[in-house]
Amino acid sequence: PAGPRAAMRLAALLAALRPVLPLVLGLSLGCSLSLLRASWSQSGGEDQCPGAAGRPGPLAGGAHLEAADARLGPGHEDFRPRIVPYYRDPNKPYKKVLRTRYIQTELGFHERLFVAVLTSKATLNTLAVAVNKTVAHHFPRLLYFTGLRSAKVPHGMVLVAHGDERPIWLMYETMHYIHQHFGSDYDWFYIMQDDTYAQAEQVKALVTHLSINQDVYLGRAEEFIGGDEQARYCHGGFGYLISRSLLLKLHPHLDSCRNEILSVRPDEWLGRCIIDFLGITCVSELQGQHYHTYELAKNTEPEKEEEEEFQAALAVHPVSDMTLMYRLHKRFSRIQLDRAYQEIQDLQMQIRNLTSLTPAGEAGLTWPVGINAPFLPKSRFEVISWDYFTEQHLFSCPDGSPKCELSGASKADVSEIIESALEQLNSRYQPLLRFSKRQLLNGYRRFDPTRGMEYTLDLLLEAVTQKGHSHVLAKRVSLVRPLSKVEIIPMPYVTEATRVQLVLPLTVQDLDFVANFLDMFAMNTLDTHDNALLTLLFIYHPYDAQRVSQVDVFAGVKAMVGELEKRYAEVKIPWISVKTEVPSQVKLMDIVSKKHPVDTLFFLASVWTEINMEFLNRCRMNTISNWQVFFPVHFQEFNPALAYRGEQTASSSTDFLRDGHFDRHSFAEACFYNSDYMTARTKLAADILDRDEVLESMEVFDVFLHYSGLHLFRAVEPGLVQKYALRSCNPRLSEELYHRCVLSNLEGLASRSHLAMALFEQEQANST
Repeated sequence: PAGPRAAMRLAALLAALRPVLPLVLGLSLGCSLSLLRASWSQSGGEDQCPGAAGRPGPLAGGAHLEAADARLGPGHEDFRPRIVPYYRDPNKPYKKVLRTRYIQTELGFHERLFVAVLTSKATLNTLAVAVNKTVAHHFPRLLYFTGLRSAKVPHGMVLVAHGDERPIWLMYETMHYIHQHFGSDYDWFYIMQDDTYAQAEQVKALVTHLSINQDVYLGRAEEFIGGDEQARYCHGGFGYLISRSLLLKLHPHLDSCRNEILSVRPDEWLGRCIIDFLGITCVSELQGQHYHTYELAKNTEPEKEEEEEFQAALAVHPVSDMTLMYRLHKRFSRIQLDRAYQEIQDLQMQIRNLTSLTPAGEAGLTWPVGINAPFLPKSRFEVISWDYFTEQHLFSCPDGSPKCELSGASKADVSEIIESALEQLNSRYQPLLRFSKRQLLNGYRRFDPTRGMEYTLDLLLEAVTQKGHSHVLAKRVSLVRPLSKVEIIPMPYVTEATRVQLVLPLTVQDLDFVANFLDMFAMNTLDTHDNALLTLLFIYHPYDAQRVSQVDVFAGVKAMVGELEKRYAEVKIPWISVKTEVPSQVKLMDIVSKKHPVDTLFFLASVWTEINMEFLNRCRMNTISNWQVFFPVHFQEFNPALAYRGEQTASSSTDFLRDGHFDRHSFAEACFYNSDYMTARTKLAADILDRDEVLESMEVFDVFLHYSGLHLFRAVEPGLVQKYALRSCNPRLSEELYHRCVLSNLEGLASRSHLAMALFEQEQANST
């Protein structure tokens, strides 16, 4: 019985271990293979590989590998990451690490291309201006260098005057200036003369295909007169490209070159300097990239030039006058445009050929080919509406009126799209038919964010055959103006550390809301130690101002301010008293502006505004001195009596913007710098002279809109929420301001559905 009992115990043990048996076997197999691999590695370290006689074998620590890498030279380092441990000496005082302003500075990134144009007294106001008008805006940074003293700079140009017109001295000073001011900021430096036409886009494309790790001296290579046959210099008339590494190596030798090298031509002098001290000669081809040039003959007609050498040229020289420069620019712009159209057609053909291989087949081919498909709304609230227009009127006006005259940019847009439609029709049907426009019957357009502006035109056309027979017909055409390449607009640097000066105008009608404003200001700025100050502007009616010694209508507000100053000892809230019947926003701002420094960042608030840190930071970031002002569109909550009708209000944080609307009629809130306001206000004063009554019909927004060249940033601001309150509209203001105030009150009552429900309930109650 002992034998069967032991067998039963063994079977029970195996049954219990069966679930973990694969794990045990896997661990055993893994340990065995690891030990076997270790023994192979140790035995392999004792023998050398066949054919590697004399080379030491790799050791476990990698010492021989490092030695082999060292023998390969500095250009073949092993770029393996290393963790550098942080260590701070406890005996030294701690210093705060100062971060750079931009991340590209901290990472050591450089801008791509810097362009220097050499000009002279005779050509500064002619050829240099032509260069500035044709290609300067295509380059990221372009400066003009001249030897004139105190030269008058043409509009829109940045000129560096060295004060010596000798050509060699001008070249020496230019290279020294470029190294000193831009040597650490750019990877490539392109030097050209003002009698050179350079294709900016081609030059920029060239530097993107070249390695920045090499010393590059690229241009049209020319032989020295009576010099070495192997040495070449880059002809200055056709421009030349110098890499940053070459400029850094050349700079220490510039003084020696100036004293030792004699030459008449500045480009020869620079080429000899580079060859003698760096041993680098000019080349016209590098890393598979060719620097194509074209030398213009006398009396050349750019419009008739069809040579391949001309069309492929990056630089053309010599350009004798401004007119020729403009004609060259027009010709090369047409060449680039034709190339772009041909490339688009080739890509569209490839897309058509490949569409049949896709799962959707030819049904998935969109129109126009290569453009995103139209936006498909998922609900009726996402439907993009069409705007109807004719050649004279637009039936979707910015001010909300049903019909307005077609003018300005909209009129130019409609005219251009009709001309484009006729051009496309004639190019498709000629020479069989030739179309001319009789009338635009109907026009529709809408902006699709996924593809661009879409148009549908019903045209009344006259079609003429080759035999001269004509026929009038109506035809519908569809066109798309696609979104072009997205550009990143450079903006000046701003921080969130700027102090914000809040300005709060108060009238007698606003007294019921001041307490809530001050409570929110204290909670969101004073308690959080935000860098924000407050100035109150008490607007007295002349009748109240006469009785201020007996009854001060703002006494309660002043008492609340005193309590705040006692609670926060370091805070001072000043106030300014003004007597007026018409509280013009501009006149009030004039008073405040004179009492603050020019670099003050103002936030013009209203008593219903609930101040919070999120909005103040956006006010700081969206307002840029001498560049941009910010006019936020606050969110206005609806009247709770109509929106909820006795029900509990929405308290969820995700629904706080549900029952209200963004009040686009209100311009009461604004963020701007005092210096920008003073500049615009000076222009306004010169325009209106002594007619101060004009100021009553204006707001601060109008001052910046009409009398400043700044960007006006008008955007919805979800961080600026106002509770419902019926605003008092002053009839003494202008008709437009009073009308906007009334509209703001009416649209702030409730939504259409809320108003409809309220009317329905009222009718039900009246009927019963």
